[in-house]
Amino acid sequence: MHQREHLKDIQEIDNMEAVAKLNNCPLSPRKMRYVVDQIRGINVNQALNILRFNQKQAYAQMVEKLLLSAIANWQLKNDEKVDEGTGLMVKSVFVNQGSTIKRLSTAPQGRAYRIRKRSNHVTIVVDTIGEQVEDQIN
Repeated sequence: MHQREHLKDIQEIDNMEAVAKLNNCPLSPRKMRYVVDQIRGINVNQALNILRFNQKQAYAQMVEKLLLSAIANWQLKNDEKVDEGTGLMVKSVFVNQGSTIKRLSTAPQGRAYRIRKRSNHVTIVVDTIGEQVEDQIN
């Protein structure tokens, strides 16, 4: 009985976080990681400001849309509105390599060079700060 109660508590904690995924984004995963690294572990409002004024606009716009989707998912799960006091933060963000489209480009002396057009998968997990700290203390 004790283990079942513990598992229920873990599931309730997991239910507080919201996940958003972007699959087969036609941008390079290496360049996307530069943008994503800037918002990891930061408050949601600060992360949105960082993404709005980022130098890599195409990459930042994709991540911004995904972050807004994760916030909306969190609101639906928890029936709450995101305010300054909620302490909603970007818990984890990671970029994985997706499929690669291979093309050929002409080269001198009848040869051909291979062009690899890479894509990526981005995953964002959003969660509240305050509840995690209280659970770790207890």
